[in-house]
Amino acid sequence: MEINGRCHCGFITFEADVDPEEVRLCHCTDCQTLSGSAFRATVPTRQGAFTLRSGEVKNYVKIGTSGARRRHGFCPECGSPIYSTSEDAGPKVYNLRVGTIHQRRELVPRTQIWCRSALPWTTDIKTQERYEMGPDGRSQTVTGRVP
Repeated sequence: MEINGRCHCGFITFEADVDPEEVRLCHCTDCQTLSGSAFRATVPTRQGAFTLRSGEVKNYVKIGTSGARRRHGFCPECGSPIYSTSEDAGPKVYNLRVGTIHQRRELVPRTQIWCRSALPWTTDIKTQERYEMGPDGRSQTVTGRVP
């Protein structure tokens, strides 16, 4: 599937080919901290199938407990995370951040990883009350619980 995306401010734009069957949620504590959320949604793409169309990412290298080095590319202007990849030599796999992809509605996660670190409430999101927010930032309409 051909996709394209951008950071929040538009400084970084990109294109890639991805397999929509490979979308996953990661619950590891590093993804929770680095995303500022309860989990991260990613889809892999390989070197040569990923092209930065504008801007240049800033990199942060995270060293895992195994000693593996992961390069995290993000927008130097707005801070939006764009991808992570290995730092070693050889063919790269870029794990793109689904939230930055224009076609994100079509990229449904098929698997979840590092589930032992999942926050307990993430497994029951459908039962929580849902609201739409108005232009003033206030709750407007209760859409109720999803069955």
